Order: sequence, then C-alpha cells, then structure tokens
Amino acid sequence: MTPEIADLLERATALERAGQWTEAARTLNLVYEAGVRARSIEHVLESMVRMGHCHRGAGARELSDDMLQFAMALGGAHNRPDIEGRAANGLGMLAQDGGDLVEAARMYRVAHELGDRADDPELMGETEQNLGILAAIRGELDEARRRYRSALGFLERAQSIRGRISCLNNLALLHLTLGELPESSGYLDAALALSLEVGDIVRAGGVQINRAELFVARGELDRAREACDEGFEIFSRLGDEPRQAEALKIYGIIYRESGKLHLATIHLQQAIDITRRTNPLLEAQAQREMSRVLRLQGHNRQALEALNRSHALFTALQASPDLADIDERIEDLEADFLSLVRFWGESIEAKDHYTMGHCARVADYACRLAERAGLGGRELVWFRMGAFLHDVGKTEVPEEILNKPGRLTDEERALMERHTVIGDEMLAPVEFPWDIRPMVRSHHERWDGRGYPDGLAGEEIPHSARILRIADVFDALTTARSYRRPLSPDEALEIMVEDERSFDPELFSLFLDMFHEFAPTARGAALSAL
Repeated sequence: MTPEIADLLERATALERAGQWTEAARTLNLVYEAGVRARSIEHVLESMVRMGHCHRGAGARELSDDMLQFAMALGGAHNRPDIEGRAANGLGMLAQDGGDLVEAARMYRVAHELGDRADDPELMGETEQNLGILAAIRGELDEARRRYRSALGFLERAQSIRGRISCLNNLALLHLTLGELPESSGYLDAALALSLEVGDIVRAGGVQINRAELFVARGELDRAREACDEGFEIFSRLGDEPRQAEALKIYGIIYRESGKLHLATIHLQQAIDITRRTNPLLEAQAQREMSRVLRLQGHNRQALEALNRSHALFTALQASPDLADIDERIEDLEADFLSLVRFWGESIEAKDHYTMGHCARVADYACRLAERAGLGGRELVWFRMGAFLHDVGKTEVPEEILNKPGRLTDEERALMERHTVIGDEMLAPVEFPWDIRPMVRSHHERWDGRGYPDGLAGEEIPHSARILRIADVFDALTTARSYRRPLSPDEALEIMVEDERSFDPELFSLFLDMFHEFAPTARGAALSAL
C-alpha cells in the first residue's frame, strides 16, 4: 500500500465515523483513482464498496445502488467473496430502506453465504445482525435475539467495535420491546461507551435516541429530553432526516407525557412531514402518537383523521409478508379507534342530561342484532364505532333544545333533525376503513319513506342504518326523556310493533326473536336513572 492510499483510507474512515458521507465518498474516490494508477485491484474494490455505503448514508440511493451492483459484480469476477458479500449486504440495506423486506432478506442471506465462504467474521456478523432486524420487524423476537447474539459473537471475533456498537444497540431495543428495562439499559450503556471510545458520533446519536425511549418507558422525562437533544443535535448537524424524524417522534411523546400538548403537536407534525417522504412505518407510528395528543386536546375529529392515516399505512404495510406483526398493530389501532369514539360518544351525552349511556347501549343492541344478521370480524368492529358515533351531530345542537322539557317547536325540531346531516359532514374528512357515515346520516330514515333527512325508503336505506335504527328507537323508548318517563321493555315493544312498517321487516323479525336478550339491559338502564 502506498503512503498516499494509506493516508486517504485513514481520512475516509474518520469521515465515515463522523457521518460526513459525501466527503467520505469523495475521499474514497481518490483511493479508487490511486488504486487504478497503482494497478491495485484490492484498493479499487475496497474503495468501490465503501463508496456505495457512503452514498447510501448521504441519501443518494440510485448512486449507491449502481456502485454496489458494480462492486458486487467486480468482486465476483475477481474471486473476492468478501467484497461481493459486503456489496450484497449494502444492497440488502438499500432494499430495506425502500420497504422491500423480501429482497432485503434475500440479499442478506446471499451476503452471509459469501461471508462464510470468505471466512469473514465481520461480514457474517453484520448480515446476522441485519437478519435479526428483519426478524424483529416481523415480531419474531426469539429469532431476533438468537441472530443478535450470534452476530455479537462474530463481531467480537472480528474485533469490530462499530459492528458491536450496532449489535448492542439492537439488543437494547429488543429488551425495551419486551419490557426488560434493566437489560436494555445495560446494553445501551455499553454501546454508548464504545461509541465515545472510538469517536463514532453516528452510532452515538442512534444510541442517544434509543436511550430517550428507555427513559420515557421509565418515566424519567427530563433525562429522556436530554438524551433526545444529544441525538437530534448530531443528526441535524449531519442532515440525516430519517433519524431526525425518530427523535422528533420521541420529543412528541415526551411533551405529551409532560402535559405540553402544543409542543407535542409541533414535534409530531414535523416527524410526520419528514416520514411522509421517507418511512411509512415511522409515519404510521407518529400518526398514532399524534392522535393521542389531539384526543387529549379535545380535537376528536382530527384525532380520528390521524388514527385513520395510521391505520391506512399499517394496512398497506400488511401486504408485505415480512411484516407479520402488522395484524397485531392494526388490532391495537382499532382498540384506539373504539376508545376514542366511545369517549366522543360520552361527550355528546354530557350535553343531553337524559341520554347518559345511550351510545353504549345502542352500540350493544345494534351489534348483537348485526351479528345475528350476518356481520362479523372487522366489519362488526367498525359497525360498533359507527353506532357510538351515530349522534355526533348533536354536539352542534344547543343544549336548551336537547334538554327542553316540553314539545319542540317546528323550528327547534328542524334544528334537532339536522344532527344527522351535521354528523355526516363532521365525519366527511375522516376516510374510515369501513363506511360509518351512512349510519350517522341515515339512522332516522324509515322503511316506509317518512323519515329524515333524505326521505329514503326500503332498501334505499343503508343496511347498517336500518339495523341501528331499531336499536336506537328501542333505547330511546326505554329511557327517560325530558318530556316523559321511561317505558318498560314490553311497553316499548308494543309501540314498535304498532309502527313496524317503519322498520326493515327482516331485521325487525330478528329483533322480535332477540327481544328477551335486550329487555334486562333496558330494565337496568331505567332503574339506574331513578
């Protein structure tokens, strides 16, 4: 090795550790040129594969891909499985960055086999670690743990400090996911010490962001903010937007937990703005956190919009076979949806002194009837949400009208009946995964065409709204109103039978069969109101 090449390689290594990827790539290009002049294929290959990784770090994905593809081909042509494998590993990382986890796994396995052929423990450790990351994304935590520990063994054998830092970091995240906080803390402390020892600020920044997550989990919010500040400062200086977004998401959580909701909103929105361009998984997580902040601020509709965006992103990611835990994440999101719409329903009832518990009872009656009518699975989950939100438009009706003890005037009745249209308009910006709005708009339509707001008749009325109307009428009759006492279930049934032409005949027949199931709940509601 010539003194010129040795000096350039040393300078490139220092720039890589500092995260100065563009400058590192320029320096490695000088190594490439010096290697060509010296006819040193070893340095030509070394510079090419490292330039490929540096271009990835700088965000130049196409240039990185071209360089790594060329390095892989040239490494194969010169029987250098170590170079070929390092290039394949880089191509796997590019695929993972772009969300193609199937291709990422394939390239990591190719790189691992090449590392084994070259007897290159560092390459085998890096690929084992990357396969562990994919296992963690899939929710296969035992497999991830096995891969990480195997990787650590290879990297210790290779005396690769940078590789060990990354592996310790990933083990820490795994234990954090499992709720094993002392173990996570130990790995992070070790990773940070090594990062500082070798002056690797890129890895130090990543460790600090993960320490912030750990401190949030421990409820140590001041320490969490300090760690997040360290990581964010590093990645801001390096212009690394994806890692900045991770820090911004954590800032949002810290400020939410601190009660500083305005600051939480600002930081989460910044994270969303960045990840919308780069990282759908992180955007989905940030949108979910944003929904929680908006809910605390009382912005229920905007909270639903954020939850819906998160749900849509996770559902899109569900198409990838490598994201097997997405179903679980979607179920968690649906629980958030249901909690939010229940909360919103209760806020509606707070205005109307005579409808406490109405939304919950109507949802219960309607879901049992819907299930008997053939709805099931996720359809039933979203149907329940529509039932909770059916009176959301009443939030815009004056309380003096909602609670008026006597008969409403024609003008007051017209305003009250507008709640179905208002509710539909309120939910218009929220693109629910299941169509809830027809339940909100049409639950006062009658089978005989004499309902409101659109005068629909028969099967023109959405099926979900027909189910909901039966439940809504039964609960309205069996609970107290400002102008009358609650009717007994039998009295309510008699009135509904007299007006049976207003109901879908098939659904009303099911209701009659199920009446004995509903009556005890209605009696309990009447007694609790006394």
